[in-house]
Amino acid sequence: LLPHVPTVFRQVGVDLVTGEFFLNAAFTLYRALSGFAIAAVVAVTIAIAMYRYRIVNWFFDPILSIGFPMPKVAFLPVFMLWLGAYDASKITLIAFASFFAIAVNTVAGTQGVDRFLIWSARSLGASEPKILRTVILPAAMPQILTGFQIAIPLAMIVTIVAEMLMGGIGLGGSMIRAQRFADSPGMFASLLEIGFTGFLVIFSMRWVRRQLLTWHEEAKH
Repeated sequence: LLPHVPTVFRQVGVDLVTGEFFLNAAFTLYRALSGFAIAAVVAVTIAIAMYRYRIVNWFFDPILSIGFPMPKVAFLPVFMLWLGAYDASKITLIAFASFFAIAVNTVAGTQGVDRFLIWSARSLGASEPKILRTVILPAAMPQILTGFQIAIPLAMIVTIVAEMLMGGIGLGGSMIRAQRFADSPGMFASLLEIGFTGFLVIFSMRWVRRQLLTWHEEAKH
């Protein structure tokens, strides 16, 4: 039941040579990044609207407070019932799980902008859209990117869980197929492949953060 380490790495090598790893990783990344991208656009838009309009903040603040700590995977049966057992339900669940981390951090970032910066821009005649574009968003960007860094591993976790529960092509589906056939080397090989793919995604997000914050104080450290 506990395979030898060389056997596991040999199975990883087989998956690489046959291309099975690349196929599974491509489907997993497609689902995770699609859901993450949808969540990022919707969450940032709603969070900025919450900052600018009191009625929007009144409506969404309790939703964020209640939804953020909830286990999002529990909604999988609901999305399967509504959208079926294919990619639509998986991507919707991933977007739903990623939304709250991004929205909460974006709200915190926009509300934490120094008011003197906004007042100074207004005194110089800047319009509200220009203040949003040149003052609020740059000042809140570190916090927004922190939300992205929290959401991207969540997206990967939810993707793997959804694939394990619903099947199909993907790293999670590959692992559950190995489990069904008592393929212990295949299970541990899938674990390594999931860990490697997750590391690449998280490392890429860190690189994007460094590139977007070259002007920020944290880039000097």
